[in-house]
Amino acid sequence: MDEVFAVVELAFEALGVAVLVIGLVIAVVLGIRSLLRGEGGQQAFQVVRTTFGGAILLGLEVLVASDLIRTLGDPSPQDALVLGLIVLIRTILSWSIQVEIEGALPWRRAALTSGAQVMARQVRRDRDAAGAASAGATADD
Repeated sequence: MDEVFAVVELAFEALGVAVLVIGLVIAVVLGIRSLLRGEGGQQAFQVVRTTFGGAILLGLEVLVASDLIRTLGDPSPQDALVLGLIVLIRTILSWSIQVEIEGALPWRRAALTSGAQVMARQVRRDRDAAGAASAGATADD
């Protein structure tokens, strides 16, 4: 059974890393698209920062799941303590990233926002802006 937990843990760790890498690529692409639409460097930087922040939040959530699986495989009091510290550190990191992205403390927001929601909001914003830009281009023709 330990081998099963080890394989599942490794899969979650790989997924967490993939989320971070793919999130970075999405953030950079959205930032470049923002620049190409003429929104300026400040807006492009904000898009990259917000989108990648969302990817980091999502990646942290997946990596916490990996740590939980690791503890299930060999539950000792020391492992539980280490898991608690890891979850605490990652929770503090998540809160600080969300404060940076949204400008409000997590408990002051009306609705909680996950990393996936932050990334989806940026992709939707980019799609809407691209649609508006192409509609403007066809109106000029």
